[in-house]
Amino acid sequence: MKDLDINFPLNKFEKLICDIGWESLTDWFNYWNNQKNIFSIDQYWSNKVNDDWIWGLALPLLSQAYKFQNNFSDRKIIGISALPGTGKTTLGKWLEAISLKLNFKIAVISIDDFYLPSDEMKLAIKNNPWNVSRGFPGSHSVKLMQEKLFNWKLNGELNVPVFDKSLRNGLGDRSHWRSDNPDLLIIEGWFLGIKPFASDINYQHINSAMFSPHESSYRYIIQENLYKYLDVWNLIDNIWHLKPLEFEYMNIWKTNQEKEMLLQKGNALQEEKLSNFLRMLNISLPHESFDDINSYALLLIDKGRNLVEVGLNL
Repeated sequence: MKDLDINFPLNKFEKLICDIGWESLTDWFNYWNNQKNIFSIDQYWSNKVNDDWIWGLALPLLSQAYKFQNNFSDRKIIGISALPGTGKTTLGKWLEAISLKLNFKIAVISIDDFYLPSDEMKLAIKNNPWNVSRGFPGSHSVKLMQEKLFNWKLNGELNVPVFDKSLRNGLGDRSHWRSDNPDLLIIEGWFLGIKPFASDINYQHINSAMFSPHESSYRYIIQENLYKYLDVWNLIDNIWHLKPLEFEYMNIWKTNQEKEMLLQKGNALQEEKLSNFLRMLNISLPHESFDDINSYALLLIDKGRNLVEVGLNL
């Protein structure tokens, strides 16, 4: 891998590759290096993607999906937990396309696809302190999500809603339903795998001076809402966690993501709506929650979204 533009240490990375099932990093690299013709990177990533994302994330994740498909009789779900704007949606499109060239089918869905329908959403988000239209735990059809994931594990039939963030002048809504029969399912989300704090004692002292009284009280509501997601997390066989070195990097990434959506679809979060949404993302959940995700793999990324460490979350 010496000719690639990769800056993360290879010792932890090799342990991950071997845990996935390869004899050595060299064997793994040689295998995928001989498959370069299937990558079709330019077709799925509009901008040139760095080597580290291909070799440090996409191909290891694809390798595990391939192992699950070949070595296990039951259907597996892989989770990708990453903050908004990280690039997980684009990664998902690439994984879906490349898997077909390997003769097995991956479907990538988002917890965002399970946002409540607009009428139910109005009630769920009423009086939230950030005046946002969605996003935090409690704005999803959690029972529907659990049901659809469980049904797919049971019979292989996937039937899920698809959420379009550009509808309703950027407020978003369900646009259609997707029916599919994938061999493996990937689900991604910004708070995927986050668990509620075990007690009020642990929670109430965390950065409480930063928030208004309304925000502080609403954060307790969100903690209660998180309990509803635990049955969904339990259906996920393992999680790959893309974690920034500093939480605040997300503000830049999310802002750029909305600018891109505005160019492509004509609607996106802007100005005050964007500021409010970023405020919600920054404080609705304690940052410490993201340290406790029970992930299989942990990938640390810098401000430029370069991978600086990839390995097992030991």
